[in-house]
Amino acid sequence: MIPSSFVLFCLGLAAQASAACTREMLQDAAAAYIKAQGAGLPTSPMPAVANNISYAENDKIMDIKTGVLNQAITIDFNRSLYDTTQCATFTELVSASNKPPYVIHTRMLFTADQITTIQSVVTTDGDWAFNATGQLYWNKQETWSTIPESKRDTRAVIQAAGDAYLDSWGDGTVKVPYGTPCARLEGGSYTAGKGSTANTCKMPQFPQPFKITNRRYVVDEEVGGVDIFNDFPFIDKVKPNGTSSTNVVRVEGGMIRYIHEVTKCSTKNCGR
Repeated sequence: MIPSSFVLFCLGLAAQASAACTREMLQDAAAAYIKAQGAGLPTSPMPAVANNISYAENDKIMDIKTGVLNQAITIDFNRSLYDTTQCATFTELVSASNKPPYVIHTRMLFTADQITTIQSVVTTDGDWAFNATGQLYWNKQETWSTIPESKRDTRAVIQAAGDAYLDSWGDGTVKVPYGTPCARLEGGSYTAGKGSTANTCKMPQFPQPFKITNRRYVVDEEVGGVDIFNDFPFIDKVKPNGTSSTNVVRVEGGMIRYIHEVTKCSTKNCGR
């Protein structure tokens, strides 16, 4: 089951989505998702258009009526990416004033005239470096405005920058296009130096080589953004082969400007 107004909206998308996956359609879809999450609307029987929806939280397939989407959450901040090539959206939600607080990253995929996939990484107290108040504060300080068309990077350049950052965790020889300045928001912790030449995004190589697997992308050339859903190994002692994580990267002129990370933990602070 899915919130009724969200289902009705999905039905309304049918004619438009079947013709083309436009930015406007994706913007409307993300707005409907944000509204549904904020209201925690009552569920209703799943109509035929939603039969193929696959819903997952923290890489676990589940019935949507038991998930976080069926809870009314106070949303203090949101940001979305729109991928018209892949017909997908990414939405970052921060709820610092809710009890419990949440930071939720969600990607939605469209096929023809329906939303076929909703995947979320849902983090709260006890997850890696979690601090929704910090997330809210620092998110509001950043600029993710539209990049003039003549200065936009290609989706290949944007995705490659995000991939290089993840690759560098397990291989210190990988060259990452860090910008100056560059700032990283991990959980609620912000690493940002002072001044235009500050670069505090570089990550040390982890104790043992590893690869970040199960990467899933949403790329938005207009804002230079890429979100990468992935399985982050090493960090969670209970799940050393990988735990649910996402990294959102803003690329400007081929260089990384911002990085956001949220990671789900099996035990408090991933046992560290």
